[in-house]
Amino acid sequence: MPERASLPRRSKILALIIFAGFVVLLALGPLTEATWIERGFSATLIVATIVLLAFLTRRLIFAFALPVVLFGGVLISSYMKFHYLTTPLLAPDLVYFVNRDLLEVATRYPPIMIAIITAAILIPGIIVLAWRWDRPMLLARVRMPQRRWLRWGGVALALVVLGLAAWPRGPFAGVFEKGMWQAMNDKSYITDFYTSFYQTQIIIPPFVKDEESALLWTQPDAENPPACAPPACIAAKPLKEAQEHPDIVAVLEESTYDPTMLKVCKLPEVCKRKLFAPDGRTRAHGLLTVHVWGGGTWTSEFALMSGLDHLTFGDAGLYAPYNLAPRISNSLPRNLKEAGYRTIAIYPMSGNFINARNAYQNYGFDAFYDGQDYGLSWESSDSDLFQVFSQIYDKEKAQIGKQPLFVMMLTLRQHGPHMTPLKKLPPPYDKPLFAGKFVGKQLDEWLNLNLGNYLQRLTGSDIAMTGLEKKLLDGERPALLFHFGDHQPSFDGAMRSVDKNLPASVGDPNFITYYMLKTNYPPARKLGEREMDLSFAPSLILDMAGVKKDAFFQANALMRERCDGFYLNCDKKDILDSYHNYIFYQLGALHE
Repeated sequence: MPERASLPRRSKILALIIFAGFVVLLALGPLTEATWIERGFSATLIVATIVLLAFLTRRLIFAFALPVVLFGGVLISSYMKFHYLTTPLLAPDLVYFVNRDLLEVATRYPPIMIAIITAAILIPGIIVLAWRWDRPMLLARVRMPQRRWLRWGGVALALVVLGLAAWPRGPFAGVFEKGMWQAMNDKSYITDFYTSFYQTQIIIPPFVKDEESALLWTQPDAENPPACAPPACIAAKPLKEAQEHPDIVAVLEESTYDPTMLKVCKLPEVCKRKLFAPDGRTRAHGLLTVHVWGGGTWTSEFALMSGLDHLTFGDAGLYAPYNLAPRISNSLPRNLKEAGYRTIAIYPMSGNFINARNAYQNYGFDAFYDGQDYGLSWESSDSDLFQVFSQIYDKEKAQIGKQPLFVMMLTLRQHGPHMTPLKKLPPPYDKPLFAGKFVGKQLDEWLNLNLGNYLQRLTGSDIAMTGLEKKLLDGERPALLFHFGDHQPSFDGAMRSVDKNLPASVGDPNFITYYMLKTNYPPARKLGEREMDLSFAPSLILDMAGVKKDAFFQANALMRERCDGFYLNCDKKDILDSYHNYIFYQLGALHE
């Protein structure tokens, strides 16, 4: 019978390659995962899938080839995504990120582009060859009808095993219990990819019957707004172009932090920058708690716009521009529009990147300026961005006159990688800055390379921000400038190994950047240096601008004060529970 014929030589060679790939997959996949239950889970998925395909198709080569290619693809994609973008491949990526945004990122990282092209050729090629060069030989020596019973019995058994493994309450229930954040960092790539299919539902904090249920979350009129708005506040030097409220400019500084918080950064000429130094126009500044590390800028945008932390909503919060932005009931732009502002966003990339254009429309912006229309790109410096801002700002103000303007913009220059060879940088960055020993620790060549690039780019950011301050704060209109770091850079994970000189009270030092708020008018109060969670930045801006806050941002401001700038890490759990009860179950901060 043809079924019993031996395989041709080319099929045997292909089989050896695929079986070798299977061994490599087990060695680099399940056997490297964080816990024994995860190793068992991922190995069960792979083996049960092979058994299922073997009984379904009776083709052993194909039965091994398809899982090796698919699970191997997940493994390789996760390795590369974690290496370059600091997060592994997760299920929502297939919905949200597999689009032209991925190609735009890949052009920045040639290995990613090479991997995409290679996968596009090899994956279908291997599958097609495995099918065509294989033969339905499994159970070939078993007579009918026993063969049919064995075959479908094997299919049923494989499906039962897969069903039990995939059941969140089944024998592998433990792998489904960890959160998305742990999944993003523990490198159990196959397990985390599969279980992330179950972790995409938005979760609102449950209502808590607490002892602080009578705590008021609204402010009296005398305290809302608590800040004095121009022109009434202006005493020493009245501004010529008086308007009811100041223009507000918020700048998200990509991957930016104050380098003096690193214990090794003791060289004043490269470590100290005006960008982080308060002056006579500073009203509030300090350490900023952010919610992501090494990437995920869009979640910092979400926090500034909404006054919420994406981590509040469970694992699905990581995809805020897609699934949270359309559901928020309150936002900083909407509050400002109620006070008469025109609100615009200047985005340094394509508006299609991470759903930005749609997200900003959901946040309530009147206009969205696509950076590519103005020649901005990944390589654009802060000065390039601020020149575009100057054009747009002058045009907008000429059209709207004394109507106040709110501008949100993002820099991009500090985005990784930070790998330009030092010899190509200008002095003093053209050689390792921290080759000697500092506080008992010597930075290796890799960290010197990345830190040198970071500090050199920071010089440009510092100069550009000085120019922006001059335009806004030396201008004839009342103005408020708020800038902050969205997260720390990754340096391919090496940033975590650098000792940081931060107080223990701030929590995880890897989630700390900076914020700075300045005005060219004296508000009613000056907060000075204070730690703050990024979720409280909107109410701080409204307070310092003298803009009346809606019910949500009144509560946001009170939470900022009652928990001393901390939010989810507030040690006053009864107050945090009361706050969540109020904003989610009375105000409906997130609607359907």
